[in-house]
Amino acid sequence: MRTPLVEVGALSRLAKHPVYLKLENRQPSGAFKLRGAWTAVRRLPDEKRRAGVITYSSGNHGQAVAYAARQVGVRAVIVMPETAPAFKIDGVRRWGGEIVLAGTTSEDRLAKAQEIIEREGLTVIPPFDHPDVIAGQGTVGLEIVEDLPEVAHVAVPVGGGGLAAGVATAVSALRPEARITAVEPEGAATYAAALEAGHPVRMERTASVADGLLPLSVGALTFEHMKDLARSVTIPDSAIVEATQWLFGEVDITAEPSGAVTTAALRHGALQADGPTVLVVSGGNVDVATIRSLEAAT
Repeated sequence: MRTPLVEVGALSRLAKHPVYLKLENRQPSGAFKLRGAWTAVRRLPDEKRRAGVITYSSGNHGQAVAYAARQVGVRAVIVMPETAPAFKIDGVRRWGGEIVLAGTTSEDRLAKAQEIIEREGLTVIPPFDHPDVIAGQGTVGLEIVEDLPEVAHVAVPVGGGGLAAGVATAVSALRPEARITAVEPEGAATYAAALEAGHPVRMERTASVADGLLPLSVGALTFEHMKDLARSVTIPDSAIVEATQWLFGEVDITAEPSGAVTTAALRHGALQADGPTVLVVSGGNVDVATIRSLEAAT
């Protein structure tokens, strides 16, 4: 679903340039992940669709796959971490996904998904490192340039890199002069590590209040798409919490911490606007109680 681009006066005044939010929290499943999941599910051959699909997800991609699968009438199994927020588990159930809990890392979830695939013959829809998923996420970038042809700077959250890779590819193709910044938590700076090494690096551990940005590595395919297009900015959890609560309290926008990182980068001073700037709010799957208690959790 196409989402709005909304200028926020307080951010524009702070940046001294027009600043817009791309509100992917307005997607039916609450996050940008629906674009990639829908694209990947729709492109499956009929025989694979009929067999059912599976994914491994901290929550938003799982909800998106469950939603997309329900629209075309196929079974969806979602492997989620044992630490998944109840709000996201409930979201998967709402769209008819079958939930399997496994460990706490993306690798734990992948291992469990592979067990189920071997046993039941389901087709995997990866959360980020897949060409159809990247292509679907890239429609965020297409819409940004269509709605704001003069865009000079786009900031996008990065976890596994599907959204950042898709947006960077689309925006750079249509508006090559625009800058792309990938924003990630200091405790999960996998893209920064990959840029430094020249290839994806597996971290021993990632940790952040931004629970949707915690893969142990960016994807190999996503990294190839964005390494020459997007720079990395990292921010502390304190800035993410402040931005999440500011968006909710002052702008009436419900953004989960993962979706608030771009706003945090601007408000924290890690990101400088240099013309009309778009901050992608990648998702809003969080409840009010969690937003209000975030400070205590950091």
